[in-house]
This record gives sequence, structure tokens and C-alpha cells, in this order.
Amino acid sequence: MNYIGSKNKLSSWIKECVLKTYKEPVSDAVFCDLFAGTGAVARNFKTDVKQIIANDVEYYSYALLKNYIGNHQALVYEPLLKSLNQLKAKSGFITEHYTQQGKAERLYFTVENGQKIDAIRLQIEQWKTTNDIDEDTYFFLLATLLESADKVANTASVYGSYLKKIKTSASKTLILEPAIFKETTNKHSVFQEDANVLIKKISGDILYLDPPYNARQYGANYHLLNTIAKMDIFVPSGKTGLREYTKSNYCKKSEVTKAFEDLVANAQFQYIYLSYNNEGLMSQSEVEKIMKRYGNYRLESKNYQRFKADKTENRNHKANFTNEFLHILEKR
Repeated sequence: MNYIGSKNKLSSWIKECVLKTYKEPVSDAVFCDLFAGTGAVARNFKTDVKQIIANDVEYYSYALLKNYIGNHQALVYEPLLKSLNQLKAKSGFITEHYTQQGKAERLYFTVENGQKIDAIRLQIEQWKTTNDIDEDTYFFLLATLLESADKVANTASVYGSYLKKIKTSASKTLILEPAIFKETTNKHSVFQEDANVLIKKISGDILYLDPPYNARQYGANYHLLNTIAKMDIFVPSGKTGLREYTKSNYCKKSEVTKAFEDLVANAQFQYIYLSYNNEGLMSQSEVEKIMKRYGNYRLESKNYQRFKADKTENRNHKANFTNEFLHILEKR
């Protein structure tokens, strides 16, 4: 999934930095990914640590994390995917509000794919209601639908707007492809809570933080994934069909440093790693100043190609690169 701020391409570097600085065996560690998003970093540590704690306030992220992190034992899913892929088209909430068939004529999906999403989502919920599937399988199927729907979305990667014409990838018929997760012998924990609230309830060894860098609100940019995941009824707002969404203090210049220091102060983890870049609302010096109040601080950095929704731009242009920081704190 194309995702703003995704650490998929940086996860190996982040892991190298953690292994270099963490002084105990990671195999005995409880690793927390507090702003997990699609779970790229948590997934990369899943088979190496004793336990993963993954959290994100957005429900679509929670659904993905329940599969990729929460699921840890093999599931029998092939007959279910076959059945879902063979369902007859059915017009529902997505077709009516996010395809050209609806009154608003929003081009997020083709009519065919909108109907497939509706039919599949309704069937998954029905299986859950009738107890034909357990919770693990439910979130596996939901994550599979979210990933597969995203591949045929008619957007420039985010859902803040849709394209005026159906692009090639969006014209393809949606086919469910399994959202494969890594199997482990240990269980893991997944939450959907405000990070600054949850931090007071949990403890562990390694805390990884990847909060929003700027004013972009994830609930707005990925609102349609929340709508598919929640399958609730509401009145879509405006041209893009927005729903109400959570507004993070980490996206507000006036609130971010206060929220960050509160998080660090309440963290019951000895090692804290913060991913942030040189274009964030907090400066490198502000982060350093806060972290140094609580222990030993060091900094790692890497030149990195920033996220671009428009893939037609020159990806090698100097302006498309940013400096990614990994702030490291060993708490006293």
C-alpha cells in the first residue's frame, strides 16, 4: 500500500540502528510501535522480539495491524477468498457514494469495483455475525480487502481527492490477494487508542515512535479506507465524500512539542526511537532538547526519497529527497 510516511523502505536501516544501540538481546524485548500505520516497522521486528505492541488511532490501521501483527498462527483462508472473489456484484454504500453511479459521481472506484467491494465487505460482516469465521480470520479478510481495494483506487495514492479520469490501474477488476502475515510462537497486542493515553497503560523495552510530521491529517487522507473497514452509515461530506476524522495534536504546531514531551515523560520503556525528518513541525534541536531532559541522547540520519503522490515527477530530482532522522533516547 502506498502510504504517506511509510517506513517500508527505511525499516532495514531503522532495524540496524536499533540493533546497534539496544544493549540487551532483542529476542527478549517487548517492542512497541505506537504510531504504527500499516505496521511496516513492527512487521520487520515481529519474528525477532518476544512481543510486539502495535497501536494506531485510525480504524483502517487497526484492522491492518490486527492481521499483520495480531495474527501469528496459520489460517485456512483459500476457500473463503475463492468464495469472495466469485460473489455477484452488489451495489451498496461504496457504489452509491464513491463511484460514478452515485449522485455525487465521485470517481474513487469504477462501478464494477465499487460493487465488488460492497459485496465482499457485506459477506465478510455476515460471516462474522453468524460466527462462520473467528476474529483472526475476520481481520485477515478485512486487511485483504483493504489492500486489494487500494490497488484499484482511482487516486494519486491518497484519498484526499480522486482523479478526473479512470487511470489504468483503477480500471482493472478487483481481485482479492491474501494479506500474508508472519507466523510466530508468541502472541502480540494491538490497540486503537490515542498514543498519549495508551502510553500510560503499557510498558516494555523498545519504544518506536513515528508520529505525523506535519499538518496532514491521516484520517482525511485515508478516510475511504476507514469507511470500507468500518462499514458504517453516514452522510459523506463535500466533493470528496469526507467523514468525521480524528485530528492529531502532532499535526498542530502549537501542540506538538507539548504532546511529544508528555509522551516521552510517561513512557515506561528504557529505549525510545523517534523517526522524524528535517521538514517536521518540530525541529531537530527541539526534539534533542526534550529528549536530553530524560536521559542519554544520540542521533542517526539518512538521506531519503520523500513520499510523492504524483509518480510522473522526476523522482531523482534533488528536491525529492529529505533528511530522515532517527532520534535515540536511553531513559535514565
